[in-house]
Amino acid sequence: MANLILFGAALSFLGQNVIHLIHRTKPFSVAEPIELIKCQLLKGIEFGSEDIEISPNGLAFISSGMKHPSVKSFAPDRPAEILLVDLNDEELHPTPLSISKGFDISTFNPHGLSIYIDEKDNAVYLFVVNHPHHKTTIEIFKFVAEENGLVHQKTIKHRLLYSVNDIVAVGPESFYATNDYYFTDGNLKEMETLIGLTWTNVVYYSPGDVREVASGLYSGNGIAMSTNKKYIYAADLTGHTINVFEKHSNWSLSSVKVVDVDIIVDNLSVDPVTGDIWTAGHPNMYSVFLYDEDNLPGSEVIRVQNIHSDNPIVTMVYANNGSVLQASSCAARYKKKLLVGSVFHKALFCELD
Repeated sequence: MANLILFGAALSFLGQNVIHLIHRTKPFSVAEPIELIKCQLLKGIEFGSEDIEISPNGLAFISSGMKHPSVKSFAPDRPAEILLVDLNDEELHPTPLSISKGFDISTFNPHGLSIYIDEKDNAVYLFVVNHPHHKTTIEIFKFVAEENGLVHQKTIKHRLLYSVNDIVAVGPESFYATNDYYFTDGNLKEMETLIGLTWTNVVYYSPGDVREVASGLYSGNGIAMSTNKKYIYAADLTGHTINVFEKHSNWSLSSVKVVDVDIIVDNLSVDPVTGDIWTAGHPNMYSVFLYDEDNLPGSEVIRVQNIHSDNPIVTMVYANNGSVLQASSCAARYKKKLLVGSVFHKALFCELD
């Protein structure tokens, strides 16, 4: 009898988690097309535009060519790179940025990005989540416009930065980062997803202070800061939520609210004028990891307005079944221009009304 009870409990536990897994990963979901009229694929990007960060003067930095053991790559032997697009130009031309000697380009595997501008000298620094050999480091580069290049400043490693997905810089060497998994072993990651553990987190890093400042996420992903620098926004990929945290003077975070956006939400970008949050995500998580030309991973872009109000407005701006853009991962706006990036595919440029 005891064995039957245990068996029944195990079946019940498994059934509940399968239901939760289906809800989180949306294996049967298909994007219903929502087209933007003035859109075109950005020439020169063929192998991914996983994250896009736009400086106040309209320079878009794009991480391209990320390699992930479970995700499709159209050019597995091609080196990854950081691309630059000047959104002030009439014709947009992605240009690879050179990287200073001494940095190991051969293992460069860029993921999330963040821009920090030093107010003392107006210097632009690019923080990059890097996965050399599928580990995690944070790389800090100084952007040198005259040379169209990046000068490597520092590599950061820490035991709390073990599976970083994205980053938002808040100082010359300080940032908040999301970990997207608790485990680092592939099999344990799969188990973590199946069971539905809310064990991922947000970490604050500075040279003299490293600590977890938020927890309880299924899979921490995109992270950004409000225009007034008082709040941190963190995406929960398979939780389908944007989590709002208040940032305190000691860099700790306290939860303010959780907004359900009803998509598998990836990177976040904040419009510097309106404060709206732009993000892209995935209609179907399985199609991203189990690539099938007959079931292409689609794309979805949403805008979140008035996130601090009692009734935030979540609008699906663009949706595609993969026929144009596969596996969208970010959306960033500059004036009336919108860039939509992808995990391993192309990039879309749209002119907004």
